[in-house]
Amino acid sequence: MSQTPPTASSSSNLQAIFCASLDTYKKKTKKDLLAHPLMVQLQTCNSPTDILDVLRTQVQQFGQSTSGDDRLTKWLNPTVNVLYAFSAALGEGVGLVFSPAKVIFAGAGVLLAAKDVVASQDALVDIFERIESFFRRLEEYSDVPTTEAMRDIIVKIMVEVLGIFGIVTKEMKQGRAKTYLKKLIGRRDIEDALGRLDRLTQQETQMAIVQVLKVAHNVGDKVDVAIEGTFST
Repeated sequence: MSQTPPTASSSSNLQAIFCASLDTYKKKTKKDLLAHPLMVQLQTCNSPTDILDVLRTQVQQFGQSTSGDDRLTKWLNPTVNVLYAFSAALGEGVGLVFSPAKVIFAGAGVLLAAKDVVASQDALVDIFERIESFFRRLEEYSDVPTTEAMRDIIVKIMVEVLGIFGIVTKEMKQGRAKTYLKKLIGRRDIEDALGRLDRLTQQETQMAIVQVLKVAHNVGDKVDVAIEGTFST
């Protein structure tokens, strides 16, 4: 995915948005994702496959899963692939020394390694599948050139996903797996976040379509000029 250079104001705004989401996550979970050992591992990953290996290990190291297509982890494939593609498009445009997508992956890894995660897998899978569906909608547009407006939406999408992970991780940490997690889908805070995620995904898709049409129009103009030049000689 190619990109247009971000302006200083755009970069500063995205940085503020994402840093605020990290602070909120830390307050909810008492975990600093930037200082988490997972981030050290993820920062050395150079492909979606490397990232998937790290995340699946989070579940496996607790003896909770050994299958690559386990219900708890199968949603990771499209999510990691799409986020990784969009992260490459963001580049350093967010003005941060870390990759926003890798922060999201760290949040997913922390959740997957939580105590009683398998016992709560039905509720978690419902949420994971909702998140996965959003990224599947974006997947076909991951190669479209980005604009500042699209970058802004992509970062906000990452913020909402991190927020959802923070809410669920907090409940897991407080040992509410067998009671509260069964009711996660339908809770106001979760549904509000999913609703915002849905609207942002639709906006990004609409912008991507417009960008595709612009590119196609420019190509068409160049072809017309080339044809006119051929016949005028």
